Amino acid sequence: MKRKKWFALAVSVVLVAVTITACGTGKASETASTDPVTITNVSYDPTRELYEAYNAEFAKYWKEKTGQDVTVTQSHGGSGKQARSVVEGNEADVVTLALARDITAIENAGLINEGWIDEFELNSSPYTSTIVFLVRKDNPKNIKDWDDLVKEGVNVITPNPKTSGGACWNFLAAWGYADKKYNGDTAQIKDFMTKLYNNVSVLDSGARAATTTFVENGQGDVLIAWENEVYLSVKEYPDQFEIISPSLSILAQPSVAVVDAVAAERGTEEVSKAYLEYLYSDVGQRIAGDNYYRPSNLEILKEYKDVFDLNLKLINIDDFGGWDKAYTDYFQDGGIFDEIYNK
Repeated sequence: MKRKKWFALAVSVVLVAVTITACGTGKASETASTDPVTITNVSYDPTRELYEAYNAEFAKYWKEKTGQDVTVTQSHGGSGKQARSVVEGNEADVVTLALARDITAIENAGLINEGWIDEFELNSSPYTSTIVFLVRKDNPKNIKDWDDLVKEGVNVITPNPKTSGGACWNFLAAWGYADKKYNGDTAQIKDFMTKLYNNVSVLDSGARAATTTFVENGQGDVLIAWENEVYLSVKEYPDQFEIISPSLSILAQPSVAVVDAVAAERGTEEVSKAYLEYLYSDVGQRIAGDNYYRPSNLEILKEYKDVFDLNLKLINIDDFGGWDKAYTDYFQDGGIFDEIYNK
């Protein structure tokens, strides 16, 4: 009889311990669950096609690895606007935005852990891009370089750097060219930039909206855009447009991060981290290349040497003191962009 009582007591203690352990975790481990899971990727405008292809491949990979079905919901818009939407309550498990400064804004709101930029390889930038021009077939305005964009009668389309990350890269690429041309003479650089933005007829809120204005609505002589955007436009309308690479552009590094506060609340930390890590896999890198983003894996990038101009001279954000300084100097209210854009 005593042996039976002792055994029953032992079983009770084990059951209580298991119950306490399960309750203490808050949510069951994802790897132990095969219940379907949904995560939200808040991204910027021109990544729609990239992530439509990538999400399908990641879902297959995750199912094979864990047995769990994953659905990825996409949200797209101007990068700056997207960052603000997350701060204001748009519940993203991950963000894949146009520039590090937009993710830092989410970090400053307490939603992303400090040090996010070191969580993944290459400053959490799994693919890169640059800024080039899209012109109409046969290039009727004979646009070859940034100098041609400040000429009288040239109608320029570019988005607004107040709301679009791509627009910030556009502005800095143009500034970098003028800086070299005028040997750092700030007055002459500002005059160049003022002339350029006086030629801008439409300042859309995001990069995809600017592409739509130029490509579908037929406005403008030249579109300043992400490299992937112009390639997609030429692919869709091969007889209507041409790509022009300027003599100097900028290495654009879109950034990615897990939104730690949201992922912890939803119990999606593991799948969210894996979603971003898989971007660095050979599969993820080739999906980026197939969608006209430059793979960060240099060996895979070489596979696309017939697609991209790999000899294009590129400055980078470090030439502007990093994103915090660049954003303060050029794009904050009262900064240089406000000074030169007087429309």
